[in-house]
Amino acid sequence: MNSAEPPDPSPRQRRARYLVSMLAVLLATILLVLSTCSPRRSVLDEVQATGVLRVATVNSPTTYYLGAAGEPTGFEYDLVKGLADQLKVRLEIVVTTTPPEALALVKTARVHFAAAGIGVSPGRAASLRFTKPLLQVVPVLVYRKGTPRPKNLGDLSGHLLVVKDSTHTERLRELQARYPDLKWDETGDEEPEELLYKVANGDLDYTIAYSDLVAINQRYYPELRVAFTIAEAQDIAWAFPRQRDDSLMQVADGYLQALGGAELARLRDRYFGHINQVDTHGALTLATHVDTRLPKYRSLFETAANQYGLDWRLLAAIGYQESHWDPAAVSPTGVLGIMQITAATAAFLKIPDRTDPAQSIWGGARYIAQLAAQLPAEITDPDRTWMALAAYNMGLGHLYDARKLTDEQGGDPNRWLDVRNSLPLLTQSKWHTKTKHGYARGHQAVIYVGNVRTYYDMLVWITGSPAQALPQEVPPDTEVPAPPDNPLNIRSPVL
Repeated sequence: MNSAEPPDPSPRQRRARYLVSMLAVLLATILLVLSTCSPRRSVLDEVQATGVLRVATVNSPTTYYLGAAGEPTGFEYDLVKGLADQLKVRLEIVVTTTPPEALALVKTARVHFAAAGIGVSPGRAASLRFTKPLLQVVPVLVYRKGTPRPKNLGDLSGHLLVVKDSTHTERLRELQARYPDLKWDETGDEEPEELLYKVANGDLDYTIAYSDLVAINQRYYPELRVAFTIAEAQDIAWAFPRQRDDSLMQVADGYLQALGGAELARLRDRYFGHINQVDTHGALTLATHVDTRLPKYRSLFETAANQYGLDWRLLAAIGYQESHWDPAAVSPTGVLGIMQITAATAAFLKIPDRTDPAQSIWGGARYIAQLAAQLPAEITDPDRTWMALAAYNMGLGHLYDARKLTDEQGGDPNRWLDVRNSLPLLTQSKWHTKTKHGYARGHQAVIYVGNVRTYYDMLVWITGSPAQALPQEVPPDTEVPAPPDNPLNIRSPVL
């Protein structure tokens, strides 16, 4: 039996079907347009929406590390934290082994950017964007003291190991045209500091590292030596992915621009301003004296520092700068003892025997605490500590003169870097004649503070116990008379 043919749709039904199909096409078109043309959320919007800024870095004294008290610190960390605070978001630090690993996280969008001592190079610029430079460093070839110093890359006679995918490997490949026999190995498992440690211990012949990192490590490993530079000064900057929009990078650049050169210089000084104060011989001598001399007096430094709310390593660093921890030290001007206290200061501090180690160390602790307490409250650490050290060396009156000159020249009298730059003016008659306390060896005070800072850093590294800042006020059980303008007199430290 044949089935009946379906009747043809009426004109009205055909129109209805046509309208439905047209509406479906129109709706699909609208949805397609909305899905393809609606604005995608920018990286900056993403950060603000999630409330998190995720940054890759490395553990290094030039970038990020945990301080003696367990708090995060470091040159680039301070800058990144400032950016996060400006954006009012939480900073999340992702620590990698090497800078190239940090860049890999940037390229795969697992972090927003890298702040890891990243060197800017043409090879990296193809896949990354960079902010304005934070500082400049020089890549250098490092070898060990006691081994032949190579004159150039063609003169190497041992194993050269560098971090894989670093700017150093880029440069080495460029230089192979000049030195066809040049060979090296690359490691992706070891950071630059580990390679420097291997060279210092004689486990590796050569490595290449940035000059700032080498200078810091030379204080701890005096056997490290720089043979030559392998390239001109190189910019260090933050690295952003090129495949994403630059909204966050523009904010970062604006933040760095707003900081200005002066603020960046102050921050650089905080972390790097003193690293070249003590040469490798001085660092090696300190390491020796830590074993042979410090054990006799460490408990005295600890007890005195604890009484006055100080870090004992800072007190020990002052004593080392003054006398190399020699209780019998005598300066040409008659200053005596471990802390090199003058007769006038001994009378002021009621110290009957300046050559007695306990009395000398106690007197030095009390005096540095008093100096710190008498500085204006608006001077905060670490500037407060460095200014107290300058006053310990040259007298509080001269420090106040330098602060006044700093203010008159448009600097910040509460910032050590600005005051440090003014201290040498106290040797010039056209400046010191305008001050209350007159001439002073400002250059000497600058060197003094730099040396103490270096010795302190080295003692923190050697001992590894928590640090403690100078007190903002003297402990309540301590009577503080006004000190004389220059109680320790102007004298060269006994070294």
